Amino acid sequence: MTKRQNRMILVALLVMGVSLAGYLGLKAFNENLLYFFSPTDVTEGKAPKGKSFRLGGMVAKNSVKRDGIKVMFDVTDYANTFRVNYSGILPDLFKEGQGIITTGSLIDGIFMATEVLAKHDENYMPPEVADALEKAKNKQ
Repeated sequence: MTKRQNRMILVALLVMGVSLAGYLGLKAFNENLLYFFSPTDVTEGKAPKGKSFRLGGMVAKNSVKRDGIKVMFDVTDYANTFRVNYSGILPDLFKEGQGIITTGSLIDGIFMATEVLAKHDENYMPPEVADALEKAKNKQ
């Protein structure tokens, strides 16, 4: 083979390698995305089944039920309410009427949370939760 052919093969291999690395990077990035959904979105079937996502809203009044380390509560956006099961220690700021975001997945119509995050001060609400609550109020 000539030097030119060797360079062309090297360039082709380099382009294929960069393309493969880019494809694998985008695929890994896409698989690790956590999309945010409101209870209305979940009720309407927009949330993925069997994949992890974030569910956010307000903890519904009189909905928290504790059984040792297991906690069941409802998350609402004031238009729809969704049941959440969580096993673990809740944040200190968790209480009824509080804005939260949970991470988990849907199993048999119940959201099984793996993480619960509560707002950190009186005036803060996660932007996703605020937008979802605003959309739900506008639909009413």
